Amino acid sequence: MSLRLDPNQHEWMTRAATRRVIAALEAVRKDSARFVGGCVRDALLGRPAGDIDIATPLRPEAAAEALKTAGVAVIPTGIEHGTLTAVCEHQPFEITSLRRDVSTDGRRATVTFTESWEEDSARRDFRLNAVYAAPDGTLYDPQGGVADARAGRIVFIGDARARIREDYLRILRFFRFYAWFGRGQPDPAGLSACAEMVSGLARLSAERVWKEIKALLAAPDPRRAIEAMRDSGVLGRTLGNHLDAPRLLRLIGQDAEHGFAADPLLRFAALCGPQADADEIAARLRLSKAERTRLHGALAEAAETEQAALERAIYCDGREAAVDRIRLAAASPAPPEAWREALAHAQAWPVPEFPVKAADLMARGHEPGKALGAAMKRLEAEWIAARFTLSKAALLARA
Repeated sequence: MSLRLDPNQHEWMTRAATRRVIAALEAVRKDSARFVGGCVRDALLGRPAGDIDIATPLRPEAAAEALKTAGVAVIPTGIEHGTLTAVCEHQPFEITSLRRDVSTDGRRATVTFTESWEEDSARRDFRLNAVYAAPDGTLYDPQGGVADARAGRIVFIGDARARIREDYLRILRFFRFYAWFGRGQPDPAGLSACAEMVSGLARLSAERVWKEIKALLAAPDPRRAIEAMRDSGVLGRTLGNHLDAPRLLRLIGQDAEHGFAADPLLRFAALCGPQADADEIAARLRLSKAERTRLHGALAEAAETEQAALERAIYCDGREAAVDRIRLAAASPAPPEAWREALAHAQAWPVPEFPVKAADLMARGHEPGKALGAAMKRLEAEWIAARFTLSKAALLARA
């Protein structure tokens, strides 16, 4: 008896746009389109599907022509590797021709196309990502991925070292998938291979490494994955030795205990040790400007929990920085007793607006320039020191 998904239980399979894309490919030849990868894995686990990936024995040029004939937009996103993106009714579909690797260098692969579903499956990373589903839901499982997905096993296809040698990013993907889908202990052979070959991560771009780290930290509870990375030496080799894994683990525990949403950047800030240089870390991992600003704000100062000092910190440094600092302090070995109250106040306190404008001082005879800026800063400092209670009239009287 063949395994089968019920398309009626998975809305993305019966969507009009999906049917149109499948019909375009199957108009060329029967059985020329199967879903693969994350959407199938998530369906097996009863989770909402993200991206919809489709594998096809058609060559990329033939697939593109079939889609265009059906009026579906085609973007040649990686056509030299057999991948194109179809956009139908504003929904993207990544379509990849069946392929096998000719050569790899740890980052990129030279491929040749094939019509064998088994050959295509053998070049993928983990068994649970190599399950195919026909449009009617019939599953094709050449690597035993269905059982892995249901049991929470993250197992490399074939020899783990060979799979990693093809693309060293698979080391981080092993831990990311374990964080999201793993149960029990990590696969011993995979864990051993990751630890043994971790030096290969140096070949990867900082952007690829950071993307994987963020995705791992976004998992609801990645503590077992973090511990496995730490104990195997992968965490230190990836991010440096001055890390505070215990603080990160405590923060994740608080997320679970108090129902806080997973926040990958805050979790990363917790992982950064007490001697961490936020600017150096941001530059090394190529963080975005917004990520760099937030990391710097979280790590720049100690948390304030006394109300007056906390309000001053929120006004001067921003609510997000103040909240992040409280969360990090709460994850320390000796958290402040009043951190929950401080957190609630930081999240709810309405930030006041400084009532004096430069035009107000100019109307009173101040000339534009440095002196005007200095006067504004002095008045604002007095207003802050008075806990934002001085009125505009009282401030102007001091001008």
